[in-house]
Amino acid sequence: MPDIKIVPLGAGQDVGRSCILVTLGGKNIMLDCGMHMGFNDDRRFPDFSYITGGKGTLTEYIDCVIISHFHLDHCGALPYMSEMVGFEGPIYMTHPTKAIAPILLEDYRKITVDKKGEVNFFTSQMIKDCLKKVVAVNLHQTVFVDDELQIKAYYAGHVLGAGMFYIRAGTESVLYTGDYNMTPDRHLGAAWVDKCRPTLLITESTYATTIRDSKRCRERDFLKKVHETIERGGKVLIPVFALGRAQELCILLESYWDRMNLKVPIYFSTGLTEKATNYYKLFITWTNQKIKNTFVDRNLFEFKHIKPFNRATIDNPGAMVVFATPGMLHGGLSLEIFKKWCTSEKNTIIMPGYCVAGTVGHKILSGMRKIELQPGKIVEIKMQVQYMSFSAHADAKGIMQLIRMCEPENVMLVHGEAKKMEFLKSKIKQELNLDCFNPANGETVVISSRPSLPVDMSLKLLKHKTEIGDSASPTPKCSRIIHGALLMKDSKIRLLEQEEALQELGLPKHELRFTSTVMLQNACRSEKLTMTRLHDHLKKLLSTHSVKMTSDGHILIESVLVKAQKNAESTTESDGDDSSIATKSILVSWSYEDEDLGSYLMETLKNGLPPPTIKAK
Repeated sequence: MPDIKIVPLGAGQDVGRSCILVTLGGKNIMLDCGMHMGFNDDRRFPDFSYITGGKGTLTEYIDCVIISHFHLDHCGALPYMSEMVGFEGPIYMTHPTKAIAPILLEDYRKITVDKKGEVNFFTSQMIKDCLKKVVAVNLHQTVFVDDELQIKAYYAGHVLGAGMFYIRAGTESVLYTGDYNMTPDRHLGAAWVDKCRPTLLITESTYATTIRDSKRCRERDFLKKVHETIERGGKVLIPVFALGRAQELCILLESYWDRMNLKVPIYFSTGLTEKATNYYKLFITWTNQKIKNTFVDRNLFEFKHIKPFNRATIDNPGAMVVFATPGMLHGGLSLEIFKKWCTSEKNTIIMPGYCVAGTVGHKILSGMRKIELQPGKIVEIKMQVQYMSFSAHADAKGIMQLIRMCEPENVMLVHGEAKKMEFLKSKIKQELNLDCFNPANGETVVISSRPSLPVDMSLKLLKHKTEIGDSASPTPKCSRIIHGALLMKDSKIRLLEQEEALQELGLPKHELRFTSTVMLQNACRSEKLTMTRLHDHLKKLLSTHSVKMTSDGHILIESVLVKAQKNAESTTESDGDDSSIATKSILVSWSYEDEDLGSYLMETLKNGLPPPTIKAK
């Protein structure tokens, strides 16, 4: 069985541009195809020339592509890869991801092309053509890519439609988590996977060193900070992604505005509220149980306090709260509003999630207070900057929980910072005793294949044919030897009692015969005397067995019958006496019930007999 090979083209000791190549059972799979939000040059997309080596198309090298969810750092390079680089193979994702991904791709394309004048970028038509190659999958549905490769999606939480993917080829398997959350929130459930025991678990490690405080404490602190800002007449900017964390925080503020009877306006980026509501209605089965239960009476995604945002509102006086995209302040409306509001001490920006290095969000969270927001113009940041983790990623505790849940043989960390990965890597090795890897981009990891073949055992065999491996110490800890016949049928291996196997195969009961040649030193010419010597030797050697001499000159060891047959003898004189070396064939036959004894007897006969104490004449 070939080894498993993994090469990250993105997300190796980094967050952003997730793209991992896995070779499994002779199949090449690409896991995610994202873009890096922190770069606007060649580093924005994965280096696909690494795959082809400049020869041929991606279709020749990649059997399929799997997209875990619709965030652009996981799917943003998909149209570029399929339509500009060239990939004609199947692309797998869940139904919500297939529905939402093209909207986010188009929004980002408009921002990038219209605002920055990009030329080497995909078009609207390319997004549509790319989506035609997508095969949508359901949760827990086993999809056969071909006769040897199969995939299955599990619920990942994180955002609407996010999936963890189990990939199997032959006896080897990989579980790829994408981004996931082990804690349920106000609109999504917790990630779940069965005890699939993959050969390799590839898990995100964004919060590898973080153990979050209680969700209730975070929500209280968030509401307190918002309330303090609007009370002093300030404005609150909350950069979010279009779907996911935005809905989580909208539900939270909506209920708080109801309780406190607040009249301060809350705005959301134009158009996205309506789109989000429609998708949550369409894919209500992907939400948590509370929303499913109340959906008929009241749709929690139809907000009465939250209104669409108009750009003219940016300069309005007075307090307000604005949700704006994108979430890392790397462009779009959120960055536009930030530029207007960042110079006032009354205002607050709350960053509710992780920001990739290179983005404005990452810079202000790192403590920078003077930033070049426009060429040649440095702006001093006076507004309050708050980071409150509402990120829908698993923390260190959640990652360890998932590892224990699926019981992998090996673990690989991706989608995280190198130093944080090292901490979690040592923890996994220490607490779970598992090999753990955290390769950098372009670094290949090879995991040796150790295939295990599952064997179904006959209940009859288990009940009647179990023996203690070491009769001297019959304790429960001793290994047990099961005697039976291995039967392969319909790609399954079963261990049956011999009678069951013979009956299923339609074969009569039969014996196996083996022949061993024994060198008998100073052997006499008499066949009877040879068998007498052999009987004495075996009786001494096999003291725990019944060894008898039959009337016709054969030896009976319990149910094993040993016969001596005449063979061509070669006689050589030595030392001037009449000693000779004679070669005799000893035919050993036994029925299948006595396989262990027969094997032991074979070894005995191969070693020959010791010289006699009395010289034969």
